[in-house]
Amino acid sequence: MANKLTTWWQNRKDKSKLDDQSMQKGVSLITVSDPKSTIAEQFRTIRTNIQFSQVDDQLRTLSFTSSGPSEGKSTVSANIAVTFADQGMKTLLIDADMRRPTIHQTFQIPNRKGLTTILTSSKNDYDSVIVKTKVANLSVMPSGPVPPNPSELLNTHKMDQIIEELSEQYDLIIFDAPPVGSVTDAQIIGTKVDGSILVVPQGIALKGAVLQAKDALDSVHARIIGTIMNRVSRKNGTGYYGGYYGGYYGGYYGKNEDKKN
Repeated sequence: MANKLTTWWQNRKDKSKLDDQSMQKGVSLITVSDPKSTIAEQFRTIRTNIQFSQVDDQLRTLSFTSSGPSEGKSTVSANIAVTFADQGMKTLLIDADMRRPTIHQTFQIPNRKGLTTILTSSKNDYDSVIVKTKVANLSVMPSGPVPPNPSELLNTHKMDQIIEELSEQYDLIIFDAPPVGSVTDAQIIGTKVDGSILVVPQGIALKGAVLQAKDALDSVHARIIGTIMNRVSRKNGTGYYGGYYGGYYGGYYGKNEDKKN
């Protein structure tokens, strides 16, 4: 028991460090920097699982969230966006985590304008806030200035209009949403997208917190299409990925290669 508590506490300390890194430097785009790696292949496996989980109902909008902060949802959403773009889908990644944004740091773009700019403007000037990346078919929308009322902004007809209009321009829109356990933003976004995915880091996320996050999304009738377990310990030099369990698909990528959240 003592060893388990020590490991858990160390994982929480590592999580805090990763949180600071992702806020300052963005997250690791392994699918871009090392596309032939095992981890990049695992992200492509997750993409395939997402596609096959809804064969008869095409997903046009997805949100990635977690039970708590610094659990890897920004890393997962950004890398999954790259894999869809690599497949030829015109993809838009939106930073809807307006309290702790990371996308502008990940892609090294300004954050003076973004989602909050559109939500608070009378005009939907998407060209001024959407940036094409070096990845073919992938564009991003940063969060923009931190507003005093993110939840209220997201829970508006204007947000519905933005999603509807952008869905006509892109094959897939991915939202990097805030953690469910921290604020109501992820629940609100969950009611507006075709599907939500929970990211669960092994050895960090508490079972009770994950169950509460699922219940919170269920309570607003958000459609949870799956969970992704990340930071899985590697055994015998082998990472885990793929496989269905409990009605959800699991995409796993090794802890040793998960440098940033």
